[in-house]
Amino acid sequence: MFTGIVEEIGAVASVRPQADGLRLRLAAERILEGLQPGASVAVNGACQTVLACDAAGFEVAAERETLRLTTLGSLRPGTRVNLERALAASGRLDGHLVLGHVDGRARVMAVRPEGRTRVLEVQIPVDLGPYVVPKGSVAVDGVSLTVGPRVQEGRFELFLIPYTRERTTLGGLRPGDEVNVETDIIGRYVAHLLGVTPAAPEAGLSWQALRRAFGSPEGSGDV
Repeated sequence: MFTGIVEEIGAVASVRPQADGLRLRLAAERILEGLQPGASVAVNGACQTVLACDAAGFEVAAERETLRLTTLGSLRPGTRVNLERALAASGRLDGHLVLGHVDGRARVMAVRPEGRTRVLEVQIPVDLGPYVVPKGSVAVDGVSLTVGPRVQEGRFELFLIPYTRERTTLGGLRPGDEVNVETDIIGRYVAHLLGVTPAAPEAGLSWQALRRAFGSPEGSGDV
């Protein structure tokens, strides 16, 4: 479990192909404190298991499914990445609940300034559309962000303040770049229970949906 609050910008030190994917070595400093093999680290929002670590960095293995769903397969030596260790039970939840299970890749369609803020327009795959709502939460390359007020046909806006741009890789995004997206897990569960899917966008809050999600008390009739 993560929070979407990036602890450090690391860098890819090496990429080595292996039978079931890629072995990545990542250079880091701050997050190495207390890091051990078996620990979980979010790399650009994708939860990865630490296989080895030393004073200069750590190694993970990105397997086929991870490479299919995320941008980790496009990483090259020198690429900067957002890093976050798993949330400690005693830690603060300053972002939102992030599992590190990337739903898919989105594309940056436009970048524009608004005062000191930079606005990103992002296009997500159609199957993720039902899970992104105005003012809801989303993790982009592992960064917890609030969705803007306009969401239409899978396109939405994100507002990056100077602090976020300076302390994550999002400040360097340009139109055409791909990013990892994880939608809000709470919203996904609610949508699943209510039967909201791309194939059934008309499903929603109804007595039928509530009964399907939570069941009807014994002996109760239709209302």
